[in-house]
Amino acid sequence: MRALRSSAVAAVAAAAAVTAVAGCAAKNDGKGGGKGTVEVTATDSSCELSTKEFPAGHVRFAVQNKGSKVTEVYVYAPGDRIVTERENIGPGTSAEITAEVKAGAYEIACKPGMKGDGIRQKVTASGKAAGTAKRDPKLDAAVAAYREYVQEQADQTIPKAQKFADAVKSGDLDAAKKAYALSRVGWERTEPVAESFGDIDPKVDVRADGLEPGQKWTGWHKLEKSLWETKKISGDDKKLADQLMTDLKDWQKRVGKAEITPTSMANGAKELLDEVATGKVTGEEERYSHTDLIDFQGNVEGAEKAYELLKPVAAKNEPALAKELDKQFTAIHAQLDKHRDDKSADGFASYDTVSKSERKELSDGVNALAEPLSKLAAAVATGK
Repeated sequence: MRALRSSAVAAVAAAAAVTAVAGCAAKNDGKGGGKGTVEVTATDSSCELSTKEFPAGHVRFAVQNKGSKVTEVYVYAPGDRIVTERENIGPGTSAEITAEVKAGAYEIACKPGMKGDGIRQKVTASGKAAGTAKRDPKLDAAVAAYREYVQEQADQTIPKAQKFADAVKSGDLDAAKKAYALSRVGWERTEPVAESFGDIDPKVDVRADGLEPGQKWTGWHKLEKSLWETKKISGDDKKLADQLMTDLKDWQKRVGKAEITPTSMANGAKELLDEVATGKVTGEEERYSHTDLIDFQGNVEGAEKAYELLKPVAAKNEPALAKELDKQFTAIHAQLDKHRDDKSADGFASYDTVSKSERKELSDGVNALAEPLSKLAAAVATGK
C-alpha cells in the first residue's frame, strides 16, 4: 500500500539507520559504487545520479540519503510501472538495490518523506541485457513457479472478496466484518506484483492518508472504516463493494502478465517486509479493524514463497545467507504463533490487545529478517 504514514516514518527512521546500512552488499562511499553501479544521491530537494545511461541487464543502484527525511527510491518503466523500489532509507544511511532492467527508457524517483510522485530523473538502459541467455535454469523455473503462485493467489482472492462484498451489499455488518480480513490474504501475499502496475493498488488498498489530491477514496480500507468506526453500511458503501470487485477482477486478469524476474522476486520479498515494518507492526494498516496480524502473516508468507523458490540458487551462491534466512523465517513464524486466537474470525488476536513490549518484539523480528533478505537479489543476480 503506497501511503504516507507519518508516525510510521518516524518509527522506522531509527531502525533504517541500522538495517539499511547492514543490508548493503556494497555501500556508496562517494568514490563510486563499483563497475555497473548507478549511484543515487537523495536529499530533501534533489535526486542526483552518477549516470543517466547504463547497460541493460543486472544493474546495481547504490543509494545514499543525505537528506533529513526518510526516503524511498523507485525505478519506473513507462506508465509508472514499478520495476523495483526500496523504502525506508533513513537520513544519513545507504541502501543497495539490484534489479534486472531491460533496454529502454525509465525514470528514477527519490521520494523524501515517502510521499508524492517524487523527484524524478529520466534514464536509459541501453544495449542488450548481458548474461540473460546463460541464466541458471533453476531461476527460470523459480520465475515460472512464482508466476503460477501470484495467479493462484489472485484467483483464490476473488471468491473470498465476493463473500465480503456480498455481506456489505446485504447490509450484514457482522458478516462483513468476519469476511473482511480473510478477503485480503492473497493480496497481502503478492502485493508488490499488484503494485507494479501502478494503478490498481491506489484503488483497492489505499488509506485515507495516502490519497493524492482529488483522489476519491475507494477500496478495502474505506469499507473497513465504515464497518468498525461508523458501524453502519451506507448506500455508497454498497456501491464501493461492487467497485472493489471490479478492480480486483482487473487485478486477477492482469497479474499473469506482470513482468517477473528473479531479482524482482527477491526485491518484492524485501518490499513485503517493508510493508510489515511501516504498517502492520505499527498498527496503522488496519487502524479500525485491528486485523494487522493476519496481514503480517500474509506478507511474511509471500516473502518466504519467493525466497523458497530462489533458494536453490541463493544457497549455492551464498550458503551463509540462505542459512540465516531459514533461521529468521522460522523465528518470525514462532513470534506470530504467540498471537494466534482460534476464536477470532481470522485466527489471530486483535492487534489492539498486543502490548508495546510485544510489538517491539515483533518489530525486532522483522528487522532481523529484513536485513539478510535485502541481500537476496544480489545473491541470485549472477545466476551462476
